[in-house]
Amino acid sequence: MLSIFLLIPLSLMLFVVAIWAVRYAVKSNQFEDLDNASQRIILDDRQERRQVLQAHESRKAPEPSETLATTDHEEVSPDTSVNASDADNHKT
Repeated sequence: MLSIFLLIPLSLMLFVVAIWAVRYAVKSNQFEDLDNASQRIILDDRQERRQVLQAHESRKAPEPSETLATTDHEEVSPDTSVNASDADNHKT
């Protein structure tokens, strides 16, 4: 019986706090635009990807004389090149 005297006021206080939290969220416009917030993340990524692609496209194409100079060597992009120290680390 003693626990009832403790649990009922505690549950009423929790109920009042929950009602206040929902009311605060509604007044601060938390529920105004539920659809666009999730789509905004995807659209921002697409816009960033477009900017990166445009930056790559805006680089100048290599001159014909530059391509002739590199015909006897295999062309390696900087992303796939491996340092000698990296090659030593991967040996088992």
